[in-house]
Amino acid sequence: MSDLRSTLLPLLQARCLPGLNAGPAAVYPAYDGYSLSNLPASICQWLGQPTLSVAPLAPVYLESLGKRYRHVIVVLVDGLGLHLFEPFWEQTPWKFWLPDSLLAPLTSVSPSTTAAALTTLWTGANPSEHGILGYEMWLKEYSLIANMILHSPAAFNGDAGGLQRAGFDSANFLPTPRLGQHLTLGGVDVFALQPAAIARSGLSTMLLTGAEVVGYRNLSDLWVTLDHLLQRQRGKSTYATVYWSDVDELSHRFGPQDERVALELETFSRTLQNFVSRLQKRAQSDTLLVMLADHGQISTPLNPRFELQRYPDLLADLVMAPSGENRLPYFFLRPGRADHAREFIQKIWPDEFLIVPSADALSAGLFGPGQPYACTPERLGDWVLIPQGDAYLWWANKENPLRGRHGGLSSQEMLVPFWAMEL
Repeated sequence: MSDLRSTLLPLLQARCLPGLNAGPAAVYPAYDGYSLSNLPASICQWLGQPTLSVAPLAPVYLESLGKRYRHVIVVLVDGLGLHLFEPFWEQTPWKFWLPDSLLAPLTSVSPSTTAAALTTLWTGANPSEHGILGYEMWLKEYSLIANMILHSPAAFNGDAGGLQRAGFDSANFLPTPRLGQHLTLGGVDVFALQPAAIARSGLSTMLLTGAEVVGYRNLSDLWVTLDHLLQRQRGKSTYATVYWSDVDELSHRFGPQDERVALELETFSRTLQNFVSRLQKRAQSDTLLVMLADHGQISTPLNPRFELQRYPDLLADLVMAPSGENRLPYFFLRPGRADHAREFIQKIWPDEFLIVPSADALSAGLFGPGQPYACTPERLGDWVLIPQGDAYLWWANKENPLRGRHGGLSSQEMLVPFWAMEL
């Protein structure tokens, strides 16, 4: 197989969206065959099923892979950006797998965040179409800003699933079908292996309709459980996904370049090697193993300059606190306050945030092509702020603990690895 980084990276980094200027270092989501949104259709093709609405991956990704597989395994490492993964490509076991595997870059979606990316991977729809547009999102129908991972009011602590008390139904919230349902109807058994603590969470309930959810406790439990599952599935068509979150959690807390992150990736690589060895001993060339990420992370040293509570004059221009991502915030403006807010932002953070009308970002395709979901425009508010460099905004009424973030359009956040190997 091959390493497509040198071929594809210049193409992805040179992409633009007509009508949208996100800054000179921006990497735009490449929804036309080079992004996470194109993977679900390819999964369907590999399993011999009808594809979903979004196009599959571009031919350059597929020409070295087979056309059909009995088993497809997708391992998603939350927060593993291409920049973070590249140093490991020269280490064991990755360097030994190179002759028999494919490594290529993909772009994440926008916003480059878990809630949006996982929803895309489980629906085959772009963010504009499924309407999940950030970690925090204004839900007009519930009159609140919601945490879209915990399904609770964003300002609440320790209230996971609390939106249910307002009538929120996670299983029926999305306007799009789920990949698990689609594949199951075609006779494919679908499994989702998730950390036990979140295996029955609101986000899992929202996305994993049609899949059998399997909780695991650590990496050892994960790989042994997955191996046993595949042995039971001999002769049956299978789609199995793994979600592993430790890299993202450590990167948020300590920064993506911290030694803890590197050590965790080394541990992951060793345990994955053991799992691959097990499968290779039973090799029947009917299994495709894919590893990728939902997004990367950028280092964001703590800086009080980016804390909104320090600027009451700017807060007075807003109807409510921003939503979205610290690295891609959505502003909801009070009538007549746009000029003052713009002048204030340009004075306090000169050249650190680009202000884009949300309607312009949506029409330019930042959140994907296709017909937007009816609720999408109102969830984006009036402005999308696009940070430059390591800038961010922090608006929560609590201490800011994060030294790594994502959601924006830097190469660190947007570029993710696509690694695939036949077994």
